[in-house]
Amino acid sequence: MIAVIGAGPAGLASAAMLQGAGERVVVLERDVVGAAWTKRYDRLRLHTVRWLSCLPGYRMPRSFGKWPSHERVLEYLGQYAERHALEIRTGVEAGRVDRTGSDWAVSASDGGVEAERVVVATGYSNVPFVPDWPGRFACEIVHSADYRNAAPYAGRRVLVVGAGNSGAEIAVDLADGGATEVLLAVRTPPTIVRRDVAGVPSQLLGIASEHLPVPVVDRVARTLRRISLPDLSALGLPAPDRPYSDFLRRRAIPILDVGLVDAVQARRVRVVAALERFEGASAVLADGARAEVDAVVAATGFRTGLETLVGHLGVLDERGRPAVHGAVEHPRAPGLHFVGYRLTLGGAFRVIGAQARELARASGSYRDG
Repeated sequence: MIAVIGAGPAGLASAAMLQGAGERVVVLERDVVGAAWTKRYDRLRLHTVRWLSCLPGYRMPRSFGKWPSHERVLEYLGQYAERHALEIRTGVEAGRVDRTGSDWAVSASDGGVEAERVVVATGYSNVPFVPDWPGRFACEIVHSADYRNAAPYAGRRVLVVGAGNSGAEIAVDLADGGATEVLLAVRTPPTIVRRDVAGVPSQLLGIASEHLPVPVVDRVARTLRRISLPDLSALGLPAPDRPYSDFLRRRAIPILDVGLVDAVQARRVRVVAALERFEGASAVLADGARAEVDAVVAATGFRTGLETLVGHLGVLDERGRPAVHGAVEHPRAPGLHFVGYRLTLGGAFRVIGAQARELARASGSYRDG
């Protein structure tokens, strides 16, 4: 038997492909199928185009549109699990994975399971991370994972911290939703790309980047930004000189523009320096400026949270990320796999599908769905 931990896209795809290869698979999920997609802001849409975001064995319906909403993604994941008749134990929290001879034991809230192999697929964005900023803020701080919509912030001054896709979209949502003032705190100016150019998804360049020399991708990315986006340098968002090199170094996914550029140009969102500390109701920024705000939304990312589960096995890097991916096994932990933790520009669902197929091929009797 193979145990899969997590019933998000990575866990479902892995289970479906392994089951199609003749394996018996059980999926352990602490919440519900696709739980992460039930806990994100209302306006969230899939950042990759529908036809490049299908998990193997079942295509996403055309009726979901080019950029499916998070409700549609959740619906798709439920359909995917049903179509493949997966054995999923919801409400089961996996606690720790341990080696027992040639097999594995997964302790869990329902008593756990023993398995020949284990696939960890709890997601890259698993545990919300909020920096420990010095000082005490007298008003409200919420992580982006707890932000739903702008209604509670109408008429208020809000600082959004973090220039990733979540921070950019939440800042636009707040501006559209009636916040008095919206500030976006940026430490490192992000790469920004149009979601598509002349109808062609930017994701295609991301896929091509995996097969082209880095300097070539940098030149193409610079050119595309120059011809498709205005110069935002004077407004606090200068274009990086080497956008693809920056991605390889920082592994920060570019912002796919769904309104930030227009909001910044119209001064509905004002870009400010990074947040350094709090003093009462003031946010003190890296350039010494002070921002008097009523609330802070920390779009400061997530951690994998894998330390409790597998940290004792020596298979994580210094940031708590898996050292191996997909079908590749760590020499210290044969039979242990990680799916869904590799950040690329080609789209998470697409990479998850490829890793799931690799796992199934490694099992011996794979049939591509």
